[in-house]
Amino acid sequence: MNFSRGRKREEPEINFIPLIDLLLVILIFLMVTTTYNRFAELKINLPAASADAPAEKTHEIRVAVAADGQYRVNDQVADVSSLANALKAAAGSQADPTVVIEADGKATHQAVVSVMEAARQANLGKLTFATRAPAR
Repeated sequence: MNFSRGRKREEPEINFIPLIDLLLVILIFLMVTTTYNRFAELKINLPAASADAPAEKTHEIRVAVAADGQYRVNDQVADVSSLANALKAAAGSQADPTVVIEADGKATHQAVVSVMEAARQANLGKLTFATRAPAR
């Protein structure tokens, strides 16, 4: 039996406007609360330097490393086994001298590391490397 002869049947309808409003509110919330990080830059704190000459000259011990692995401590020839003793003798009674490593460009990495290890054994903590500007 059909009791609804004269009535038209209504189609159900979904209203999308409140759904769109809700999605826009969520999108705005996410955009406001999200933090954006920049990984393209390195943050480095560089030390400051002045052009004035230092007030007091520190004692330097120059260690030259040749391409073939020979060592010279203040113009005196030394070998790997006696390098620490040569550094101690060159330091003498100076308080905390600076060891300047002048390595040839073709010297092995191990030769430079040996000088650094000998400086550690001689209790010399200040190390620096000598370089020169390229010829133009």
